[in-house]
Amino acid sequence: MNSSFDGTETRAICITIPLHVNSDGAWTNLTSPLTNFSLPLLEMQMIAVFITTQVCHLVLSSFGQITKFVSQMLAGILLGPHVLGGIKGYGEFLFPLGSQELLATIALLGYTLFVFLSGVKMDLGIIFRTGRKAMYTGALALLTPLILGMGTQKLLGDFWGLSGNEKLQLSIAAAIHSMTPFPVIAWLLSDLKIQNSELGRLGLSAALVSDLFSAFLISCCNLAKVALVHTTRRALIDLGIILCYLIVVVFVARPAMYWVVRQTPEGRPVKDLYIYIIVLAVLGAGLLSNWFDQLIVWGPFCFGLAVPSGPPLGSALIHKFDCMVSGVLVPIYVTTIMMNVNLSDINLHSNLAMAHAIVIVVTIISKFSSCLVPPLYSKMPINDALTLALIMSSKGVVDLASYSFAITLKNVNVEMFSLSLVTVAVTASIVPILIRRLYDPSRKYAGYQRRNLIDQKRNAELRILACIYRPDHIPAIIDLLENVSPTRENPLAVYVLHLIELIGRATPVFVSHQMQKKTLSNRSYSQDVILAFSHFQRNNHEAIAMNVFTAISPSKLMHEDICTLALDKLTSLIILPFHRKYSVDGSIELEDNTLRTLNCSVIDRAPCSVAILVNRSHPRRPSTPAVAASYSIAMVFLGGNDDREALTLAKRMVKDSSISLTVVRLIPEGEEGITDWDKMLDAEAIKDLRYRTAGGGDNVVYIEEVVHDGPETATKLRELIDDYDLFIVGRRYNVESPLTSGLDEWSEFPELGVVGDMLASTDFNGWCSVLVVQQQMTM
Repeated sequence: MNSSFDGTETRAICITIPLHVNSDGAWTNLTSPLTNFSLPLLEMQMIAVFITTQVCHLVLSSFGQITKFVSQMLAGILLGPHVLGGIKGYGEFLFPLGSQELLATIALLGYTLFVFLSGVKMDLGIIFRTGRKAMYTGALALLTPLILGMGTQKLLGDFWGLSGNEKLQLSIAAAIHSMTPFPVIAWLLSDLKIQNSELGRLGLSAALVSDLFSAFLISCCNLAKVALVHTTRRALIDLGIILCYLIVVVFVARPAMYWVVRQTPEGRPVKDLYIYIIVLAVLGAGLLSNWFDQLIVWGPFCFGLAVPSGPPLGSALIHKFDCMVSGVLVPIYVTTIMMNVNLSDINLHSNLAMAHAIVIVVTIISKFSSCLVPPLYSKMPINDALTLALIMSSKGVVDLASYSFAITLKNVNVEMFSLSLVTVAVTASIVPILIRRLYDPSRKYAGYQRRNLIDQKRNAELRILACIYRPDHIPAIIDLLENVSPTRENPLAVYVLHLIELIGRATPVFVSHQMQKKTLSNRSYSQDVILAFSHFQRNNHEAIAMNVFTAISPSKLMHEDICTLALDKLTSLIILPFHRKYSVDGSIELEDNTLRTLNCSVIDRAPCSVAILVNRSHPRRPSTPAVAASYSIAMVFLGGNDDREALTLAKRMVKDSSISLTVVRLIPEGEEGITDWDKMLDAEAIKDLRYRTAGGGDNVVYIEEVVHDGPETATKLRELIDDYDLFIVGRRYNVESPLTSGLDEWSEFPELGVVGDMLASTDFNGWCSVLVVQQQMTM
């Protein structure tokens, strides 16, 4: 018997008792194929789905920004009746009717867990922080297409004389197409890597508002259907059970979750017992949802909202289940649904099909247009407004599941089901490509103002953004800021950004901590950072203005938070910690490649100058008779924009009399005086140092050394490495010079430049820290 993919036929299936689950092996009974046994057949089906989705994504991704969801839908079409399904015997071999129930059950379980995890990732607190723009956009994205879609189906139904059941089907289709599911928007923004951009945050906030409205309306519609099909009494009983369930979730389950969080020591994993209890509760919530006539995913979704997002509980659930759910089970769910699409069922010659197509067009246009109104009214650039409207108009797995539930409950017919899923596939394919065309989050960093140290006015406030990734970065950054010599005459504005990786939640968080507040909230992020820097501010009263921020976002997108904050606060310098942590004996204690990737991304996009601090954890080098000051700095000057920027910072540091500065200028052998404008600027930058050194009695020393090539430069640096506490150098990326010839091939970290890489190398094993400076590049 051939398999049916359109769901319109009723067939009798014979099942052998006892069930054949495991095979005795291919060689035991050659006349009985492995597909006669349920477990090998299920494994073959999962392998077929996995290979097909991966091949589709590999092919489609070469043509542009095609999401994995589109690849999964295409895989379902390929495995369906129009391609492989048309091969004789294919359906009975790989997808026989008797196996489809088991595969569909596993797929639906995967989608239920996906919806639960989506609830876990949601932060309902964002509702109270959502601005009017996001609130209005989210409300209009649902209400406008819903009202216009319903009005259109009423007009068309009366015009063509459609039956009451056909009008109901059109109403359900209009309602489903009007939704803006939060998981769909979060998945899209994650694929496009813009969820923590300003526009991405706005889209997530608007989608959350719209999704909560949608969940409320769906529940009301289900209760209305119960009252219509059964009795009003049953609908009221269901409503009472729903309210009781919500009360239990809010006043019992959520406090219990916070109790679990309090019972988990900081930095320790959540006990497995608590995870098991939560999983059992999720399965029970799905069973309860069916009991009071709601969709099976309704209860798990509400229960997921009760889980505190982020570490330790929310992140533990995401870490344990998200890979299997999103990587294996959801693709199976999407693929199996699309296998039921039969394009031959789509016939636009009937009145119902034409009405359905018109309703879909009206809801799409009205949703897109309504989402343009709030951003354009608030003077948002037209490209950004169009991008936001496209984001809100996107379709995904939740829309697919809604139509699947609708055809299962016989709320829509097969023809409407197939056309709706084709519409979802087309929308999901086009929207990411258009967004990429319209929106480039990095373009906002291309400013036309010079935000660097050289162009800063004399005695003006120096604005610095200091980034903290790990607790050991705090004392190193504070020590460096202390040596920048903040005074009342030369004030310092420091913006501290604590970076935390986003785990266990879908919405990035950006928190501004008010330093004036005397108490910390129970859920305060970055307590150690706040306390350390507030103490530093008190020790430098009236010389430093301090603001602390926390950014919780994906590690691959943290550079967006750094660059955006630097742009908003008009900082002149960003200080980044080096990705290596050194032990006391000079060996490498920790190497964080995630932090290195972040540093490289910031260097490429920063709207101001950038400095990477390589901190040595050695104790302070003891003072020697040759160095009377308590802190000694060496600045290696080879010439160029970055070196002049580094020299400017060094000059500011030496305003403190307890700090000594030695500027070592390396000159190539045989160089002829000033021959170009760049060398003129170099000479001007060091002119005052010559005069100060010649006058004597100062804490500044200027030395000129003539070197022949790169190896001689390395030898000279090795001689100086143990005489100073801090080396300041320019990055000089891709600058060719006889001074560094032959050293480029040995450079391990391009973000430090050739000289900085040498000084940070374990081969040198010096006492000193290194600060590598790059002047503002984006102009």
